[in-house]
This record gives sequence, structure tokens and C-alpha cells, in this order.
Amino acid sequence: MGKQLSFKLPEIDREKTKEAVESALAKYQLYVLTIPEEKLPKVTSSFSIVPPTYTNEFHSTTEQAVIEKVDNEKERSEYIKRINKAVNRLGYKERAILIRRYMSAEDVFDYEVYNDMNMSERTYHRIKSRAFYKLAFALRIEVYKHNLSCFTK
Repeated sequence: MGKQLSFKLPEIDREKTKEAVESALAKYQLYVLTIPEEKLPKVTSSFSIVPPTYTNEFHSTTEQAVIEKVDNEKERSEYIKRINKAVNRLGYKERAILIRRYMSAEDVFDYEVYNDMNMSERTYHRIKSRAFYKLAFALRIEVYKHNLSCFTK
């Protein structure tokens, strides 16, 4: 018989994965709570001897500002939907912890969340860690320790 392939899962760097998830949740909070500073179009007129071009490029600062604003709004909306879908795929307790801790309008500390949920600190951190792990995979932001091949002979 020939050699059999064995499948080894790459090892996850838990600390860097946790940082990636916290960063994604912080970005979510910023997108939800802040409005981007608008790029104001130029109001003063400018004169030029350059003849007009008939291409698909936009030269008006007003048009460019509107396009950038629409693109930013679309990106923000898609990011928020992506985070919401990923969080909604988690279990009830995992989802409740993340929503109360990271996705509410108020700044909430860990001890407030586990006290409100009538949970021990250890259980809370275990469930929160599992939620981060699952969320990292759902968002595809997990970080591996080594980028080695998953298959060995």
C-alpha cells in the first residue's frame, strides 16, 4: 500500500486572533456611532486653458466628493451587515455577551455583563473566548501561528 495522507489543522494564534476580533468590533462601533467627516467640494471657481475631455473620468470636485461619500456609506453598510450576520450565527449566550459588551451604545465592562447575566466570571470568560474564536472564523479573520501546509505525507 502507498503512503496515506494525514490532515493536520494549523494552530491558531489565539492572542492575535482575539486582537483581530476586538479590532473588527471596534471598527463596527465606529461605523455605527460616527459619521465620517465629509469632504467638502471646492466652492471657488477655477479657470483653465485646458480643453475639456470626453472620457469617463470625473473632474468636478463636487461629483468626486459625492462618489466618495456614497462609496464610504456602502462600505460601512456592508461591513455592519457582515458583522451582524456573523454575530447572529453564534449561540444565544455568545451572542448576548458580544452584543452587551461590544455592540451596545454604552461603554460596558466585562464585570457588568457577567453580573447582569448571573454568570460566574470564569464561565463568562470561557463563553466570551469561544465566541471570539467562532466570530473570527465566521469573519475569516483568524490568525495562524505558522503558514505551513495542512497536508503531510
